[in-house]
Order: sequence, then C-alpha cells, then structure tokens
Amino acid sequence: MADGASRRGSGSVIEPMDHHVKRNIARIIFRVVPLAVRRAVFSTLAKLAYYVSLKHRLIALHNIARSFPEKSRDEVIRIAKSSYKLFALIAAEFSDIYYLKTETLADWVTIEGLDKYLAAKKKGKGVMLLSGHFGNWEMGNAALAITTGPIVFVYRVLDNAFAEETTRFVRASHGITSLPKENAMRPIIRELKKGETVVLLIDQNVAWYDGMFVDFFGRPAATTTGAALLAMHTGAAALPAFTRRLKNGKFVLEIGDEVELAATGNRDADALANTQRFTKIVEDNIRKYPDQWFWVHQRWKTKRCQAKPGRIDL
Repeated sequence: MADGASRRGSGSVIEPMDHHVKRNIARIIFRVVPLAVRRAVFSTLAKLAYYVSLKHRLIALHNIARSFPEKSRDEVIRIAKSSYKLFALIAAEFSDIYYLKTETLADWVTIEGLDKYLAAKKKGKGVMLLSGHFGNWEMGNAALAITTGPIVFVYRVLDNAFAEETTRFVRASHGITSLPKENAMRPIIRELKKGETVVLLIDQNVAWYDGMFVDFFGRPAATTTGAALLAMHTGAAALPAFTRRLKNGKFVLEIGDEVELAATGNRDADALANTQRFTKIVEDNIRKYPDQWFWVHQRWKTKRCQAKPGRIDL
C-alpha cells in the first residue's frame, strides 16, 4: 500500500492541500461553469447581501443620498443595488482574466485614450494611472498590460490567504506586479524612476494623519496625498484611467488627459491642490456613472475634528 494511503488509513493527520493545487482546482471549476451561470449566481448572492447586511446597506444608501440629494428614494435604492451587483460580477468574472489573450481581448475590453498613455510613457519618467474601485479595474489593468506591457498595481492585501495568492497569480499571468500599499512609497518611486507604470486606487478613506481633507461630493473627505506627492517628487505623468462596464457585459477602459500639476514651490499647498484635482476627477467619473462605484465603503468616516489644529486642508 502506498505511504499516502497508509497514513490516511491509520488516522494520521493529512497535510493541508497546497495553495497551488487549490488555485488550479478553483480555476478549473470556474472555467467549467459557464460565465452566464456564474454571473447569475453571484448576482443572486449580491441581492442577498444587500438585504442581509443592514449596516452596509445603510452606509451605501446614506452615501448615495448625501452625494445626490436631487435623486429620488427609488433612484438611490436602484444605484445601491446596482453597486452591490457590480462588485459581485467582478468576482464572477475574475478567473476569466487569466484566459485573456491579445487576439480575444476585443471581445472583452476596448481601450480609449491609449494614445495619451503611450505619449506619457515616451516621456520616460514613469506613468501614474489614477483610478478607483469603479467598474472592473482588474479587467482594465489586464487589458492594458496585454496591450502595452507590464504594469504595477498598488493594492490592499486580502485577508484570505488563498484568495490573495490566487489574485496575485492571475494578475502576474499578464505581467502585472501586485505591490501591497503598506510602505509602498519607496518601491513606487523606484518603479517610476525606471519609467514603469503604476496604477493607484485613490478613492478610499484614510486616517487624518495619512492624508488631507479635500472636497468630495460637497463634503470634506480624508484623502491620500500619496499620489500627489509621488507625481510632484518624480515628475511622472498622472492620467485618470477608469474601466466602465457596458450593458452588453463588455468593458471600456477610458484613459484621460494628463493632469496638469500645481507647482508653486509650496509643498503642502501643492500637495493639497493636486490631491483636490485628482479627487475631482474621481468624483466627475462617479457622477457620470454612479452605479459603478463602491458605495458601501465608508468614504467619509474620518472627520475633520479628529485632525490636529493648524493643518493645511481645504
């Protein structure tokens, strides 16, 4: 009898399945289940999540109502439900990113503004793509990497080890380097100085000591100044890049014009002005497509009263 079978028969502890094996099994299972079925299942789960979690539902509804006071109650609810569904679909579609190829990419994603991105790359000082938890940023990142070459994606490490390893694996299959955002400033600077492209999601709340308060939908929002400081320090080009979901299930990665930076010589004032410019770009994009943003996040959690007096804020 083989050693493995003998150990199982004797009641010995079986070693946990290797993450690589589990990753491949999960990838195969997702590949076998048709995309339409996955989308339907995850959409149903999103509906359940909307009704089951009162706390997060109220956060989403409150955020939307405060940001769009002109919208009716029914419209606010519709946007909230669409936001839930949107992020469930990201999970349903994620495994398909692994199978994207140059010849089939157009079946999934169209890139608009690619000429702006290539022009920024030619400057040789690196490119910062400013984005957020909007549409399907993972799909947009993969499309850009397949089309133009490797990029670096700054992200928050997932709590689940298996999910973390799987997402990093899928990204890496297309040349996307996953860079954890904790203590990421120096690694990002190194990448930009090499002329690389770094994707930053800049739409999340931060602690008062990690950023500055700028206007976001008419309310002061604690916002990271990291992107502004990086652009000011390295001279890298900063361009907005948002991947929008279309009704037919495809996506459009929209790359905008390079953002002109404030450069008065006053570091704090310039950081504030540029952070506001970046944040306004995020807001403008959300205003056009409100159902494609992650409204469940407590974007205005940090309050101005928590900050020390004398700070330079909006």
